[in-house]
Amino acid sequence: MLWQILISMFCAILGTCGAGEGCRAVEHGGERFTVCSYDTAKTRLAVHLEDGAGQPYGILRRLEESLPVPPLMVMNGGMYHSDLGAVGLHVEQGRETKAISTKGGWGNFHLLPNGVFWLDGDTVGVSETKAFVKAKRKVDFATQSGPMLVIDGKLHPRFLKNSDSRKIRNGVGVSADGAVVHFAISRGAVTFWQFGQLFRENLKTPNALFLDGSVSGVRAPGVRQESWRSLGPMISVMPR
Repeated sequence: MLWQILISMFCAILGTCGAGEGCRAVEHGGERFTVCSYDTAKTRLAVHLEDGAGQPYGILRRLEESLPVPPLMVMNGGMYHSDLGAVGLHVEQGRETKAISTKGGWGNFHLLPNGVFWLDGDTVGVSETKAFVKAKRKVDFATQSGPMLVIDGKLHPRFLKNSDSRKIRNGVGVSADGAVVHFAISRGAVTFWQFGQLFRENLKTPNALFLDGSVSGVRAPGVRQESWRSLGPMISVMPR
C-alpha cells in the first residue's frame, strides 16, 4: 500500500525506525487494526493537553503543527470532560495538572481496574492504577484512562467474548522488556474483548491500556484516521 511505502521512506530518512517499527496494518481475529510500534530508546514520547496559551489543542493536527520537528505519530491519549480537561491523572514535564482518580463511577473509565500510561526518563510503562499509586513513582508524563485491556498477561475480567458493544477503539501497551511501545487503533468497530486480544495475543504486551473509543484518531506518516470531535489529552512520538 502507498502509505506503507511512505512510512518506510520516512523512517529510512530519519534513521529512527528499525524492523517492525512505525505504523502497519494488522489483522487479528478477523478484525483490522493500525498498529504503530516504536523503540523506546530511539524515540521521545510525551503527553499533551494545552498549547502555550493554555488552550486545549483540540485536534491532532494542531498538536502536530506545534511540535519542533515532524512527529512520528500523534494520537488521542485518554478520556476527558466536555471542557476537554483530563478525567484522571495528567502529568506533563513532571507537573501534575490533574490528580489520579481512584474512585468508582460509571462509564469505561470506571470499568475497574483502570490504569496509567507513564514515562519516567527513558522508561515507558503501563500500570494498573492501584499498582501505580503503590509504587509512588515520580513521572515526567502520564495519562490515566480505563479500562485496562491486559493485566499481567490476562484480559480484563469484565470483558465478554460475545459482547454487542462495538466501537472504534485505541490503546497502548509496552513489551515485557520495556523496549517497544505499541499504539493501536481499530479500523472498524470492535469489542473490548477483541481489542484486548490484539494486545495479549498478537503484540504480546503483559499490560495494555484502553485510551478511548468512538473519538479515537491517529496521524502518522501516510496514516490519517481522524476524529470528528474535539479531543482532550494527546500523545506524541518524536525521533530522538
